[in-house]
Amino acid sequence: MSNYLEFQFKIAPLQPGSEILIAQLGYAGFESFVETEDGITAYIQKEEFTEGFLGDIQILSSDEFIISYTSKEIEQVNWNSEWEKNFNPIIVADKCSVRAPFHEKPDTEYDIVIEPKMSFGTGHHATTHMMLQHILKNEWVGKRVLDMGCGTGVLAILAEMKGATALDAIDIDNWCYLNTRENVDRNNCTHINVYEGTAEMLKEKQYDVVIANINRNILLEDVPTYSNCLVSGGKMFLSGFYTEDVPAIEKVCKENGLIFEEKLVEDNWTAASFIKE
Repeated sequence: MSNYLEFQFKIAPLQPGSEILIAQLGYAGFESFVETEDGITAYIQKEEFTEGFLGDIQILSSDEFIISYTSKEIEQVNWNSEWEKNFNPIIVADKCSVRAPFHEKPDTEYDIVIEPKMSFGTGHHATTHMMLQHILKNEWVGKRVLDMGCGTGVLAILAEMKGATALDAIDIDNWCYLNTRENVDRNNCTHINVYEGTAEMLKEKQYDVVIANINRNILLEDVPTYSNCLVSGGKMFLSGFYTEDVPAIEKVCKENGLIFEEKLVEDNWTAASFIKE
């Protein structure tokens, strides 16, 4: 098994710097993150890291943040131990809780229990938090739903809890695929099918709702595919991009018959909803 490289980043200002850095490092291939008092600790497999790798991380060269880091090689990490030390339960809109099995059960209408391990989607990140808000505000009874880039599966799980009856959860990452399957079982969901793959799997599919919390570049490339499998009058919820990316996202959506409905903004991240013409 491959050893890991551990990077300890110090970030000022801490927010939204840490969230932006986590998103950019995650997209680049870092597998796990632990938030610290003055930044984050990030892990990547040694064999995946090459010289100049960090040169492509945009925030590291931004004038808006001061970021320094140190790195060292470590042996295999006990990921469960790492996130258990830092994972606190959250409550969204006083209705939905996202917690680990060892947390006390709160008095909420929807209680989601997950073990995120190395997958993205604990609800703590602004994009996941806002997508959970969108799901809470909308009607899901009897809906056919796609959760693209499902991460931990938390969004699909809440959609089923709210009444969706046929759900596909898809992620390109094997770890996310396996983790979503675990969390689906953990929450006793019976209507979620989990797949490992890309938007290529969506041919011949039809959905009433599409959820995609990924990142700007993938959304711009795959929105046409998502739109093709969305029924007329269906809804699409998109997140994983910054507020300055909204015009580009709206443009590609409009070109594919998707009319902007509303958006939520948190820490410079945006989660927007669209309706298919």
